[in-house]
Amino acid sequence: MQSSPKRPTMADVAHRANVSTMTVSRAFKRDASVSADTRDRILQAAEELGYVFDSIAANLSSRRSGFVAVTIPSINNANFADTVRGMTEGLRDSGLEILLGFTDYNVEEEERLVGQLLQRRPEAIIVTGGRHTPRCRKMLANAGVPVVETWDLPSDPIGHVVGFSNAEAGRLMVDHLVARGYSRLGFIGGDTSRDTRGLDRRRGFVAALQDRGLDASRVIASGVPPISMREGAAAMVEMISRWPDTQAVMCVSDLSAFGALMECLRRGIRVPDDVAIAGFGAYDLAEQSVPSITTIDVGAHEIGIRVAELVLDLLNGRREPDDRVVVGMTPKVIARHTA
Repeated sequence: MQSSPKRPTMADVAHRANVSTMTVSRAFKRDASVSADTRDRILQAAEELGYVFDSIAANLSSRRSGFVAVTIPSINNANFADTVRGMTEGLRDSGLEILLGFTDYNVEEEERLVGQLLQRRPEAIIVTGGRHTPRCRKMLANAGVPVVETWDLPSDPIGHVVGFSNAEAGRLMVDHLVARGYSRLGFIGGDTSRDTRGLDRRRGFVAALQDRGLDASRVIASGVPPISMREGAAAMVEMISRWPDTQAVMCVSDLSAFGALMECLRRGIRVPDDVAIAGFGAYDLAEQSVPSITTIDVGAHEIGIRVAELVLDLLNGRREPDDRVVVGMTPKVIARHTA
């Protein structure tokens, strides 16, 4: 029976590069005490041998895990993917990696994930949203590492925040639609018991209508978040059936807005001549749709970049850990053909 080939060790790399094993370890950790020429020679030796640095063993000796824990509601949502991409880019040269978990818009699942992630001693933990179960809040408050809440501006933050007001996003779209002469407005969203950020957008939308003395009753909740094109189409059917004189509709996401748009086209309803449609999220789909979809851009990628900068500042002592940092992003309307 043929034995498995021997795995190359750090000592093998050190021997080939004519350095000590400690220098090899420092080179892989990007220690500034190792010159560029020496590091290049070590990396070349490692490549020739097929050596892979054992970061787990190295981190155990330094009592550092080398990763940042991140929870997001969905792994197939372009907005959250852009935020994680921004975090990854921001952390790329730091030696830190992201350990990702998704909650499926469920606060109980978030609680379970946070417990699992904290057992692995992350350098920092980043969570989406500002609403959590009491136990989850307690775990995060006592985590002993930087905690950053994103995609929200919670009134009672646990630690640090990089986010925006979802209610303000709803108000912004009302401002945009009313300024264009629409007064009979509707809102399409999902199950508000799970998607708290979508609920905040709806609340902002409704409050803005009420402030103007306009009808705020045209609200459809369709499906379990994240609602898809299919739910958007079904909700649009219900909207025009219950309120056929509706002039404009804001959808909780660009995906649901695209579904609503397609349903209108199937029924011969002209957009925006008969009804205007707007979304949220600035997806590529909204830009490439025909007609293109008016939406709200919250800077999903920039949120990730700012989170990474904040985490590195906290870990490297450029900010005091007890100084609560709140980075507020500004949503903006991107006006396109549907509204």
